[in-house]
Amino acid sequence: MSGLAAATRIAVIGAASRTFGPKVLRDLASFPGLAGSELSLVDVDAERLEAYARLAARVSREAGIRYRVSHTTDLREGLEGARFVVISFAVKRNELWKLDFEIPKKHGVKHVTGECGGPGAAFHTCRNVPIILDIARAVEDVCPEALVMVATNPEARLCLALERYTNIRPVGLCHGIEILLQHFARMLGKSPGELEVTAAGVNHFTWMLDLRLKATGESVYGLLRERIKERPDYMPLSQKMDELFGLFPSPGDRHIGEYLPFAWEYCGLDGPHFPLDPSGKSEREAQEKLLRQANGDLPIGEYTSGRTWADTLAFPIINAIVTGRPVRMPALNVRNEGYISNLPDGAIVEVPARVDGNGIFPETVGPLPKAIAAMCRREIDIQELVVEAAVTGDRRLLTQALAIGPTVWSVKAAEKIVDEMLQLQKEFLPQFFRTVSPDARGIA
Repeated sequence: MSGLAAATRIAVIGAASRTFGPKVLRDLASFPGLAGSELSLVDVDAERLEAYARLAARVSREAGIRYRVSHTTDLREGLEGARFVVISFAVKRNELWKLDFEIPKKHGVKHVTGECGGPGAAFHTCRNVPIILDIARAVEDVCPEALVMVATNPEARLCLALERYTNIRPVGLCHGIEILLQHFARMLGKSPGELEVTAAGVNHFTWMLDLRLKATGESVYGLLRERIKERPDYMPLSQKMDELFGLFPSPGDRHIGEYLPFAWEYCGLDGPHFPLDPSGKSEREAQEKLLRQANGDLPIGEYTSGRTWADTLAFPIINAIVTGRPVRMPALNVRNEGYISNLPDGAIVEVPARVDGNGIFPETVGPLPKAIAAMCRREIDIQELVVEAAVTGDRRLLTQALAIGPTVWSVKAAEKIVDEMLQLQKEFLPQFFRTVSPDARGIA
């Protein structure tokens, strides 16, 4: 057992999430170099959290990688002594996402997802920014040296809020490019581990600059394009963007489509590609399965059979830092410090990074093509407006952010969306209804 690993405490905030929790458990079983670490699970749902803690202990035993597992609903207690903090949370995810998509559509907005870009994402941001700033204040007080990794959407905007309003330098985790790498590897008859991709842009609007075989350094970008063109039904919007702008985007049509006014022509107007079930049925089914696995009544091979592209991305980073075994991450969201030379410094950009025992080192990729950089800069400006609106509760800034977005066709529509959504989500957006001005850090 490594002495470093034995002294490592990893706090997972939002550990009882139906989607994020299983990813943590799979990663728990995939990094033997972290054996002896303590996994501190934190969530507001005490019953579900207790079950996850028992299941985590079971995964640790059956995988033969002994972790110490603790759990608490007290945020500060869970953060005590943490070297790494991983954050993932959602507020009534399906119910509110449904509104984020349907209300703008009702007012004539032709958008395709409503999660990380466009008018729906503005309200998603405004719900989540106050929560992540509350978490950040606790981190600053309890474990200010911890590395904070954000796995919550809208990821770039939450990272920007931490950059602007706290002393934390966050890292955002998105497996979008890894999803594409799985697809591309199959098309090329390779395994994902045989390919090395270089991509850059802003979250959910990232552009593949290079694709090579690791063993030989041979470019396979051209061959991939040939294979993709044999399938005209495969990501038609992404294919059109590659044809028009000269680079293939990531991570798929419905994600990149959030930043494009014409995405609906390729993706339709039906909303996210998976059903948003506000009834809670899927949550109840997941809870029942969780309890049965925690009680030992169901097998847990899904957690011990190895990592998938959909796992947290936090644990490869933690493992590299703790053990000193380097890893190249295809895409991390970080503060731009010249990594993309024609995007603003201080913006949150997505670039590859190398991680080792000394920390995280983003790669400098140079300039993006002019038209692609212009689209990314527009999104960066919108992010700045939305984050400031989320902190200050300024309706005018919020309306500005909608009005300059590529999918909103009318300022009157923008005003109507803001008015209606603030009323429908008033419970979750109190900053827009308070009478006390925020202090200098933007927190009431």
